[in-house]
Amino acid sequence: MIENLLTAMREAITLVKKHPAREVTLIHHNDTDGLTSGAILLSAFEEAGYGTTRYSLEKPYPQVLEVLLSRQDQIIIFADFAGKIAPLISEINRRKNLVLILDHHPAEPVDDPTVLNLDGALFGLRGDRDISASATCYLFANELLESIGLTARPLAHLGALGAVGDGFYVDGALSGVNREVMKVAVEQGLMGVTATPDGEAYTMVIGGREHPSAEICEALDTVGGVGYYSDGASRGVQICRYGLDPANEAYIQELIRQKDRIFEKETERLKKEIQTTEHLQWFDVEDRFEPMGIKMIGVFCNDIKDSDFLDETRYLAGFQHVPDKVPGFGDIAFNATKISMRVSKYLTDRIRAGEKPGLDTFLPEATSHLGGFADACHGLSAATTVGIGEEKLLIEEIESVLNNKERKQ
Repeated sequence: MIENLLTAMREAITLVKKHPAREVTLIHHNDTDGLTSGAILLSAFEEAGYGTTRYSLEKPYPQVLEVLLSRQDQIIIFADFAGKIAPLISEINRRKNLVLILDHHPAEPVDDPTVLNLDGALFGLRGDRDISASATCYLFANELLESIGLTARPLAHLGALGAVGDGFYVDGALSGVNREVMKVAVEQGLMGVTATPDGEAYTMVIGGREHPSAEICEALDTVGGVGYYSDGASRGVQICRYGLDPANEAYIQELIRQKDRIFEKETERLKKEIQTTEHLQWFDVEDRFEPMGIKMIGVFCNDIKDSDFLDETRYLAGFQHVPDKVPGFGDIAFNATKISMRVSKYLTDRIRAGEKPGLDTFLPEATSHLGGFADACHGLSAATTVGIGEEKLLIEEIESVLNNKERKQ
């Protein structure tokens, strides 16, 4: 498993070093796992002597891929997404650029020497337990730097932090590759571990200051999600590299107040207006979450999924319009809405027991029936996009797929 992944990484690094470009285009997600992944790769490539151009995306939309891959002879790296859409990237790229994918979501292999899918899911590792994107990027960064006599060990705490942010625990503690990366960070004096009745609690040293890991995760998820359209992702990468300063702490507190106001108002609305079908309960915030990023519909669903006013036996789905712009790219006409799905504790237990379908078994399929875009989906959390106005059609497609699954059981 891990040895095969490391071997594939070394082969990819050989191709990177042979490539004539000395500039890397780095594209990463905007949550804790994505921001730590971006910070790790940015630091490693800079130390290896490469120039970097960095973008943070909420999803690797095809419209953005067309822009990114329109030129040629580039080195392009996707972190914390794109594992599943490697074939699409290959199709758009047409062997013009060297593309590396460092992901942990369910993935699709691709037979293309210019698109290297280094997703742990293709090497027998579980992306929701064994390895995060940040741990994947740490392994890659360490292989890259060790190939020139350096080391990425001072970045190991960021490699573990992404797993903490995604909540990848087994019996309350990090496991698998995530745990091995954590041990390196502890050896470097950059993480602390305390036993608790429920498992372990972690602290992180960021910018010379020790913080509870939950505090750093909240800071990164807030700037990357709530503050996405005010260059929050760039602030997040800087926090990873240099720590929290008073200006960023004040900025984060204002974003949290903004989020709380919007969430409280929407919760009151849903107590009166949520819609239900046989298997689902769903709602559409349209543009009411602006100016927050579209990651926040998933955060909101996660916050309310076990609320008393919801039915714990139904899957929860929320829609949010995708703004027609991307920081760093300018205006792009998406005309899309994002659906985020979450499950209650009751359904979580049923899915893990194999008694109910996981979200990744039906949401991508239903989305594909409408020609929508599906990238990163897990069994307990998932998101895709369809055209604005197709929300009810997607709900109907999900119901159809689920009913077909039930008939086959």
